Amino acid sequence: MTTPPDETSHPSPGRGESRYSRYRFVMAALILSAQLCVGLNVFPVSPLLPLAIEDYEINRATAGLLVSLPLLVAATLGLPSGILLARIGLWRAFTLGWLSIALVSCSALAPNFITLLLIRSVIGLGFAVMLTATGPLLMEWFRPKEILVMNALTTAVLSLGIALSVATASPLAEIMAWQKALSIYAFPGVLGLAAWLAFARTSGASHRVVGISLREVGSVLRSRAVILLLAADAGVLSQYTAFTGWLPTFYNEERGISLSEGGFITGILPFVGMFGVLAGGALALRVGSPKTILTVSGICAGLGGLGTFLFPGLGGIYPSIIIMGIGSWLYAPALLTLPMQMDGSTPERVAVVWGSLLTFTGFAMFLAPIIVGSLRDVSGSFFPGFAVFAAASWALLMAGILLPKDVVASQSQTAPGRPAFDNPKPDA
Repeated sequence: MTTPPDETSHPSPGRGESRYSRYRFVMAALILSAQLCVGLNVFPVSPLLPLAIEDYEINRATAGLLVSLPLLVAATLGLPSGILLARIGLWRAFTLGWLSIALVSCSALAPNFITLLLIRSVIGLGFAVMLTATGPLLMEWFRPKEILVMNALTTAVLSLGIALSVATASPLAEIMAWQKALSIYAFPGVLGLAAWLAFARTSGASHRVVGISLREVGSVLRSRAVILLLAADAGVLSQYTAFTGWLPTFYNEERGISLSEGGFITGILPFVGMFGVLAGGALALRVGSPKTILTVSGICAGLGGLGTFLFPGLGGIYPSIIIMGIGSWLYAPALLTLPMQMDGSTPERVAVVWGSLLTFTGFAMFLAPIIVGSLRDVSGSFFPGFAVFAAASWALLMAGILLPKDVVASQSQTAPGRPAFDNPKPDA
């Protein structure tokens, strides 16, 4: 299939089919599969950094690029993707994302570090377009309460993908070349691309767009609530990335723990986070204000993060990892749904907010492993770098405290369920 379904006679929520039809379960499966594949390919190289350092004879800061460069690509493309999404359409955006993941399966063919780095960076493109397109696609197919549940599920499967890849990368590298292990995690992207081309449906109106002006983009980004959300997400996920990238090496060098066990311990973060985000979704359905969820999540992320590297023994490390994992994901459903609940919410504005989250958080996540690795090379210790990003994680708590009480608009003021990027003028 080479023609987007939104330009054919295939039924869609905007043409000849109820917006809330049963086919939304097929779309849910495709969306969740996309998030799982992204999760599988974001951090699998983290436990393998010592092997990359040895094979390519590079320093820690350079090796950290394998983790951080894909995040830089995603950050660079996040906001532009949110702005341009209305013009390229949801179908094309997800097709491009799936294709990007599929291309990462070529990692085993990389002859040198630079080639592998370029291949790894492609996942950033997939991450950017898929994440920014997910919000509008959810608004197109699902009811408001279903959107909150789907935000929890998408984040949970993303976390599951990260957990599986981080926990299994080192064992896989013991039975095959570690570059081949990276290819294995990307292979599901090939299957996902085929499934998307065969079964995906998007709004028939998605190619008749008016887009969003730069003036409106600026107005969205100047919102106090949006600024707080950007700071909160960047703070907690920069800590998450720094620790996910370097804790296995830290535990190996400073605590005498094997790389396999260190990868297993670090893999608990996204595994626990998977349950944390589901709990966050259930909590958001019962708690009216997102302020409470962000505050509780910020306390857990901050305290747990400090414990992961300050406690000398496993008796303190394991509880800290669990607490940090919960705090780093509990807030996600509320944060992702909040832009859809704000006054004047539209799919175009949601795409901009989600794209901005990816850009600002992505730049923070890009810098985090490099800064930790560089400070380790300069000072001889991981503690300075870990301390910097442990402090940054408390931005989530501050956002929970400072977020306006009236940030959530009444249901009549929002427009969830409108076909994504539909022409606001009725058809003649």
